[in-house]
Amino acid sequence: MKEAEADVAPGVRQTLWTFDGTAPGPVLRGRVGDTFEITLVNDGTIGHSVDFHAGALAPDRPMRTIQPGESLTYRFTATRSGVWMYHCSTMPMSLHIANGMFGAVVIDPPGLPRVDREYLLVQSEYYLGDQHGTADPAKVNAKEPDMAAFNGYANQYDHDPLTAKAGERVRIWVLTAGPNMPSAFHVVGGQFDTVFREGAYDLRPGGPERGGAQVLDLAPASGGFVELALPEAGNYPFVTHVMTDAERGAHGVLRVR
Repeated sequence: MKEAEADVAPGVRQTLWTFDGTAPGPVLRGRVGDTFEITLVNDGTIGHSVDFHAGALAPDRPMRTIQPGESLTYRFTATRSGVWMYHCSTMPMSLHIANGMFGAVVIDPPGLPRVDREYLLVQSEYYLGDQHGTADPAKVNAKEPDMAAFNGYANQYDHDPLTAKAGERVRIWVLTAGPNMPSAFHVVGGQFDTVFREGAYDLRPGGPERGGAQVLDLAPASGGFVELALPEAGNYPFVTHVMTDAERGAHGVLRVR
């Protein structure tokens, strides 16, 4: 856990509090029954901690705040599938998350089928402080974000699109890190035939309804995945359908050839 300067949009640079130097932090992945052991070292200048939602355990010791120079080992067994948030749980928690201390743990559902392409998008929002500075706590408390982003950089996938080929099956995992705003994930021009949200399938192919879904709606700290196949070549924007947040930067393109 350490401070790191990073560009979060063109010309916008902030000092983030991070797990391993990036925001979001590293993605962990496993299966139900896997045991995770993570060693945390505080190389920052203030106290930090971590809460892994993918594990169920008493928070008293593993989620305690450790001071600069200290370390702890966090161990949990994944007993349930889903895409789970982890984050700093030191107060004010909202400020630590807003300043970059969040990430995802993907635990595959048993029997998860193969797909042609697979992506993970972590949505969060920025409450910008001064250039090179940290998040503005007054904006966080007022729930007045300046920007929203997928994977830490506003509009990055407009300039560096995700890719697929026509007819390929694409799975997109989505986690809403917040700290405050929900997500309504949507692919413009696409329809989801599979929706997995917070540990269960809402929709799977082959039902008598012949149904589809247009959005994966996620409250802060929740996640899931969608699957779809795009029928023809083109540029398919993906957004949160909380449109003001899409216009603030939670927007990208899936380019199909």
